Amino acid sequence: MRQAVYESRGAEPHTRIRCVERETPAPGAGEVLIELLAAPINPSDVLTITGQYGSLPPLPAIGGNEGVGRIAALGEGVTSPAVGTRVLMPIAAGSWVSHTVARAASVVPLPADGDVQQLAMLTVNPPTASLLLSEFVSLAPGDWVVQNAANSAVGEYVIQLAKARGLRTVNVVRRDDMVPVLAARGGDVVLTDGPDLAARIAAATDGAAMRLALDAVGGSATDRLAQSTAVGGTVVSYGAMSGEACKVAPGSFVFRNITLRGFWLAFWFRQATADQQRAMYGDLAQRIARGELMARVHRTFPLAQVQDAVALAAAGGRNGKVLLVP
Repeated sequence: MRQAVYESRGAEPHTRIRCVERETPAPGAGEVLIELLAAPINPSDVLTITGQYGSLPPLPAIGGNEGVGRIAALGEGVTSPAVGTRVLMPIAAGSWVSHTVARAASVVPLPADGDVQQLAMLTVNPPTASLLLSEFVSLAPGDWVVQNAANSAVGEYVIQLAKARGLRTVNVVRRDDMVPVLAARGGDVVLTDGPDLAARIAAATDGAAMRLALDAVGGSATDRLAQSTAVGGTVVSYGAMSGEACKVAPGSFVFRNITLRGFWLAFWFRQATADQQRAMYGDLAQRIARGELMARVHRTFPLAQVQDAVALAAAGGRNGKVLLVP
């Protein structure tokens, strides 16, 4: 078996991780052996290697937090899921491995159909997008939502889930070439970020009230969203692609009564019941299997080339996710 392991944290994350060979483990009583089919490299994975993420595993550690695999062998006393069943890789347990052992009772089966690479991205970004749309502001069909980093995986899931719920989206990007891409993906309004963003949003939407804004950039981009929301609106920060702290002008707080909130999926996991988690993932998995929900894939790498894969994932200018495959 192969594992993508890092023993230190810091800059240039691709230099800190390497693919090593280990003896393939055998499942024990009550366990199953899972063989990797695909695992994405998320921004949070890169930040975990650099040491900048909110939760860091002890070193040495295996990279990755999500993916999809198939049951390769059953341990003593296990009858299901059957060998060959598609399942989620164990969450936050190091998914950049060719094989891993898990408790059979904790394994989450997936639909037998549907694109494997799309299902590999189920655990983190789709639920983040879904919860951003439901947990902060009560929205009704026809309402508008504004978001930046709209060409990110979360951003594109927001577009698709909003449309399924009858919501309309204003999508802010930092690259002009992304405007036609997101328009084709279903974004109602797509604009390039800039100092006059609020005025251009008002013009493009006939002054529609934006009660919810989603910020994954931080820095001064946060205040441009705050200026674009309605009085009493809510800005939710769930990332900081700029590397800067959120900046909101006093006038946005004082004279426009804007609320700034934060979102981290890990907190939802800690509070949600098992039934709530099953309902969330069951719905999203079926949408992905039916082709109703998808993210762009920029490139795939074999696990043995994890250094090249992480280097590309950490660089800007991509047009989709980087995935690791066996």
